Amino acid sequence: MSSTTAKPRPKHLNLMQIRLPVPGIISIMHRISGAVLFLLIPLLLWLFQTSLESAASFAGFRSVVAHPLMKLVLIGLLWGYLHHLLAGLRHLFLDLHIGMELETARLTSIIVLVAGIVLTLAVGVALW
Repeated sequence: MSSTTAKPRPKHLNLMQIRLPVPGIISIMHRISGAVLFLLIPLLLWLFQTSLESAASFAGFRSVVAHPLMKLVLIGLLWGYLHHLLAGLRHLFLDLHIGMELETARLTSIIVLVAGIVLTLAVGVALW
């Protein structure tokens, strides 16, 4: 390859200029949601334990969960779970070579994003 047609390589990688396609964003969000779910397992286990200990501790559990900030945290966890579930199913289909075409991959990424938000809103409104 001649030196006149070769593009010069970048000297540094500017992460703010990189524009990921929707499937790439969904993949990164899948990893982040999995990490957040893993890190918040102690909170969920504590809430579960508190709800089962006794009638008094269940009343304490209800008062903790009734706080608006805790409701937002739990709705965020719900979104993380639903997004991780849907994106994981999408990745399983990709591992089976289903939906590998560019347009299909973009469409399923958008479906995962929208379905996660819609399901979170539906369940969140029902539980709020």
